[in-house]
Amino acid sequence: MARIEEAVRWTIMRLVRREVKGAVAPLAREVRELRGEVSRLRKGVSALERAAARQARQAEVVRSRVAASEVEVKAARLSPTLIHKLRTRLGLTQEQMAALVGVSGSAVAQWEAGSIRPQGQNRAALVGLRKLGRRDVKRLLAAKSAARRRKSKKARRRRG
Repeated sequence: MARIEEAVRWTIMRLVRREVKGAVAPLAREVRELRGEVSRLRKGVSALERAAARQARQAEVVRSRVAASEVEVKAARLSPTLIHKLRTRLGLTQEQMAALVGVSGSAVAQWEAGSIRPQGQNRAALVGLRKLGRRDVKRLLAAKSAARRRKSKKARRRRG
């Protein structure tokens, strides 16, 4: 009797395993597909987060650009003495002012010496600088140097 009982139990267990396997196999496949989808979505979200951060940094740089309206630029007087006074009022070196405006340090020196005059965007940037205080200028310089460091870090990664 024990043998028959064991044979029946074994047969029932085999049939149960087959039924369970038949019910679980499609679910396991679905779980694998869903895990793959979640992984792809995570990668997509992290790529979007990186893009959003990059966009925010670029927007900060755009906001940090110094500019003025065309009317203000046309009406502004920019003599060599006024450029020098502006630079000293803001507590900037010629190199720092050059970095803010987007020119070389020697260009600022030549503006202050009166040998050349700022034109176009450079003139607009100088007029825009007149509206700012020392704190604003220091913040802009910090943002520009941080952007410069990020660019050089990326360039080093590409090379190495």
